[in-house]
Amino acid sequence: MHAVVFSRYGGPEVLHLSDLPAPSARPGRIRIRVRAAGVNPYDYKVRSGMMAAGATAPDAPVVPGLEAAGVVDELGEGVSGVCVGDEVFGLAVGAYAEEAVLRAWAPKPAGLDWAQAAALGVAGETATRVLEALALPRGATLLVHGAAGGVGQAVVQLGRLAGLRVVGTASERNHDLLRRLGAEPVGYGDGLPARVTALAPDGVDGVADTAGSQLDDLIAVTGSPEGVVTIANYSAAERGVRFTGGGGDASAALARVGELAAGGLFAVRVAATFELADAALAHRLSESRTAGGKIVLTVK
Repeated sequence: MHAVVFSRYGGPEVLHLSDLPAPSARPGRIRIRVRAAGVNPYDYKVRSGMMAAGATAPDAPVVPGLEAAGVVDELGEGVSGVCVGDEVFGLAVGAYAEEAVLRAWAPKPAGLDWAQAAALGVAGETATRVLEALALPRGATLLVHGAAGGVGQAVVQLGRLAGLRVVGTASERNHDLLRRLGAEPVGYGDGLPARVTALAPDGVDGVADTAGSQLDDLIAVTGSPEGVVTIANYSAAERGVRFTGGGGDASAALARVGELAAGGLFAVRVAATFELADAALAHRLSESRTAGGKIVLTVK
């Protein structure tokens, strides 16, 4: 199969197409013929070596990619409730390829194209996990930091469906987008606590941080580090802020967002699509942090 790989850490140029054996579905997992794969900030952080603890190259070539949509073509031992030929989306291991293994999945929502379905996995599961960690009651006020990104938009939508008042940080060019999603926009950067207080004088009950920046300001907004949950600041625990990077029933979360998407109640905006061979261009756009939504690789 064709797959995008990197064998050393560096810029987007280290990504290249390679011929690899197709992976096999291990127990409890399924393999799909990939039709589309999502690109996430985590992908370029790994590719660049930011998480390599000083190493210059991985032990073996790496196929990036955390999410994909496609057609099931192999079932691992113990898998039930899905058949070869089913159309699914989910969380993947090595999604930038013609074949990939999913560790969690749900049926592809009716009415969504492959790119839209591929973009649901990480954003939908992560947003669900963050909101469960915050456990805010209906009527509470939630601040989403980095609300215009893929995960941020998902948190906004699921938060509104849960009956929360949502305030979202974003650059000025994305404020209309946040309003359409039901959030009250506010600019990030210096002076954030004062701007949030002016908008929500009764205070903010919880913060979902998808950007990883301005941690001190986010703590100040809630008055306590316990009120902040981050997916992007890996040193947050040093300040008493909760970091969430996984766990929970991922398949149940995917099934829920899939049902909401099929009913038109939840959407992940696909900002750009690239062919598999153009993964480097997709990473450049992702690193620019200007996409305003999800970036997806399509597989023919």
